[in-house]
Amino acid sequence: MADLPATPTPASASSLPPGVTDPDYKPPEGRLGNLSVPQQHALEKLKKELQDNGAYVEERMDDATLLRFLRARKWDVPLAKQMLLEAEKWRKEIDVDDIVKNFNFAEKAEVDKYYPQFYHKTDKDGRPLYVERLGFINVTKLHEITTQERQVKSLVLEYEKFQHERLPACVKAIGHPVETSCTILDLKNVGLKAFWDVKGYVQEASKIGQNYYPETMGKFYIINAPWMFSTVWSVIKNWLDPVTVAKINIPSGDGKKELLAQIPAENLPVEFGGLCKCVGGCSLSDAGPWNPKAEAAAETGIAQ
Repeated sequence: MADLPATPTPASASSLPPGVTDPDYKPPEGRLGNLSVPQQHALEKLKKELQDNGAYVEERMDDATLLRFLRARKWDVPLAKQMLLEAEKWRKEIDVDDIVKNFNFAEKAEVDKYYPQFYHKTDKDGRPLYVERLGFINVTKLHEITTQERQVKSLVLEYEKFQHERLPACVKAIGHPVETSCTILDLKNVGLKAFWDVKGYVQEASKIGQNYYPETMGKFYIINAPWMFSTVWSVIKNWLDPVTVAKINIPSGDGKKELLAQIPAENLPVEFGGLCKCVGGCSLSDAGPWNPKAEAAAETGIAQ
């Protein structure tokens, strides 16, 4: 299908981004195709200041990315610029380019046994589905297999793949911009000790997501929360921006009803109430629009 005309939505100061083929797509407020005049001016000012300072990196700072940083700082250009420059400094400090090019998380399959973290297909809005299962955590085993430093590098690599491989594939599949993920955090069988054992990693992961890959959380479901979760949540939410906290849904029990309202049954792993049973397990299949071969293979594992 051909791209739709790049015309702004009513009262928008910006045009739709290229690649939109969904005739029903209506950009959310603050996105390309739905910017107010002040928001468009903030975007132009941020880009110009970065260019004038020699800090503009074209391949990483398209308009959609600059808008994410602006939204994260409530359209305050100096604060958005500071946040972006700090992200660039961090990228150099940990050498993100080298991680993307050379890092190999060879222990991934073993780590998956004791801390499953994986992308798997999409939700009804075309977002990549991301799952973490804290109840599987066995810190003793993890320390035998890997280190926190390598886990963080794997996290960064997955964020980069999310932005440069998964999201573009999702955009092509659904026909409109996709900038965020739909996350399931499964707390089934989580004990307080297990949480405290991985607190350092979870805190670092939260910092990386919020500060260096902002505005990438779309939907977030915390399911199977145990009785002591209120204690854990009182700690976790202090690490998060209030805007982030507001996006988090904590349904009662297994959350099956809420998950199936947002995620097609054939895309949701069977352990969460869906129909998907990937050969070898959903956590290692990497099935999704970004991996057509794996997604096609996964279709053979749909529970009847």
